[in-house]
Amino acid sequence: MTSNKLADALNRSCHCINVNHDTLQESLETRLGESGAWSRLRESHPHLLSDSPVFISHTHIDGMKKVIAAIGRVAGLESFQRHVLQWVPEVAASDYGPQGVFFGYDFHLTNDGPKLIEVNTNAGGALLLLHVAGAQQACCPEVENFVVGRLDIADLEREFVEMFRRELDVQSPGKVLQRVAIVDENPAEQYLRPEFTLFKHMFAQHDIDAIIAGPDEFEFRDAVLQVDGRAVDLVYNRLTDFYLQSESCAVLMDAYESRAAVFTPSPRTHALYANKKNLTVLSDERLLQQLGVDNESANALAASVPKTVVVSPDNAADLWDRRKQLFFKPNWGFGSRGTYKGAKLTKKTWASILDADYIAQELVPPSERLIIVDGDQQAMKLDVRCYVYNGDIQLLGARLYRGQTTNFRTDGGGLAAVFTTPHFAL
Repeated sequence: MTSNKLADALNRSCHCINVNHDTLQESLETRLGESGAWSRLRESHPHLLSDSPVFISHTHIDGMKKVIAAIGRVAGLESFQRHVLQWVPEVAASDYGPQGVFFGYDFHLTNDGPKLIEVNTNAGGALLLLHVAGAQQACCPEVENFVVGRLDIADLEREFVEMFRRELDVQSPGKVLQRVAIVDENPAEQYLRPEFTLFKHMFAQHDIDAIIAGPDEFEFRDAVLQVDGRAVDLVYNRLTDFYLQSESCAVLMDAYESRAAVFTPSPRTHALYANKKNLTVLSDERLLQQLGVDNESANALAASVPKTVVVSPDNAADLWDRRKQLFFKPNWGFGSRGTYKGAKLTKKTWASILDADYIAQELVPPSERLIIVDGDQQAMKLDVRCYVYNGDIQLLGARLYRGQTTNFRTDGGGLAAVFTTPHFAL
């Protein structure tokens, strides 16, 4: 049995590994700093964390690594940068050095290898996944020893903190990271707001102060970015206003352009890696060759990035005719908002797509994980997310769901731990 077939078999039939809720409760409440936090989280976010892990083969992981490395090489080319920076705001032109934390490379796994669905540059869920993975419990030692993937939370948290310190150092060499601002629009209302508290605790464990704030809470005074009079060294940017264009981000824009604080991920990071329109380049082997991309990278991307085109009046009729084989996404979208499976499109929705800024991507169905929910076996779709920094995978996670796109509304679904099957075949 190959590694891929073994992973598929385990995803269909293995129900021997699940979350130990007592372990997860202790882990989360220690870091959230309050008793009862786990019960409140389960009540307010019943579909955030899945009890069932996902199994992935080393073959697929190796394939994902090749795609990630190829994109890194392409993004480093001046020809590619000139090409993609033409369709984003001018603020993205400046390069201050930081790589960008928590890249999320999202894949569907197929018989022909992993297919890159999109790249995100402010991917959430990493700290929550650490706790889910750390709380996995097998039914017996044989199963426990068969797969690998258990995480040491403290070790990975140290790695994450060093990543933020590196981001500061590359822009401001020698400066000590004393205070981080975690910024998002209305942070108290964000679905992943519990993770912000986990980040605050993580930083505190390493003697770094952390502030959770909305963009309108900042002041830029005497060339210092501040929140409540406290100077901020680094902004951990969870905003979906990727280019700081809104009125509420005006202060942040001034601070960013003045290099008063480090922003990670930055507008430039999003422009080079996560703008959906970039997929039209990464999936076009001929264009990649014209841009001077090496053959190895061009071939890897052509095989792994579903063909993607910009929706325009010129191709509208063809795309409508082929809509059942396509998936439509807003160019600057996030979190599955405004995305449509072509087979579900109505004429009214299609007209709104034509009036907006959309891409059409070749449809790649996700693989499945069979799980037990309330005693019944349920088929769940799954996406795999690679959390990446500076080209290296730090953490693997999955999202289990039913429906058109990933969501947190499915019984038994949510963020799921990943276990890796052995290299050998049986």
